Amino acid sequence: MIRLETILTPGRSLVNVPGGSKKRALEKVATVIADQVPELEMQDVFEKLVAREKLGSTGFGNGIAIPHCRLEGCSAPVSALLHLEAPIDYDAIDGAPVDLLFVLLVPEAATDAHLELLRQIASMLDRKEVRDRLRAATSNEALFQVVLDVQNEH
Repeated sequence: MIRLETILTPGRSLVNVPGGSKKRALEKVATVIADQVPELEMQDVFEKLVAREKLGSTGFGNGIAIPHCRLEGCSAPVSALLHLEAPIDYDAIDGAPVDLLFVLLVPEAATDAHLELLRQIASMLDRKEVRDRLRAATSNEALFQVVLDVQNEH
């Protein structure tokens, strides 16, 4: 089983990210990922995430969104976690604005392992105490550490 900390890095765990709009937030996500994963192009990542949102918002409620997509050229799952400085409108299921984005990109030939990752992320963010800890993190390292700690508690 793939563990979240193997696909997320401190460099892709960001606090106080300027949001503004859903589109701007997804642009930021794409930029952060493309900067750190040489095989991925910012524009590709951005367009695929936007296309996925058009199928239905990935805003899961409680201020959480889990933008995800399959991506050609992506050789292994890649994740990023952003805590926005201010919540943004995200067309979430519960109508609440979103300030935590946990992003998952998987290879085109997505497998059960990738669905399992999505499930892991969703069940982790389903817990109020985890959301509170993520929102309380004041640095990128601290944000990443919350994910590590939560993973190790299981």
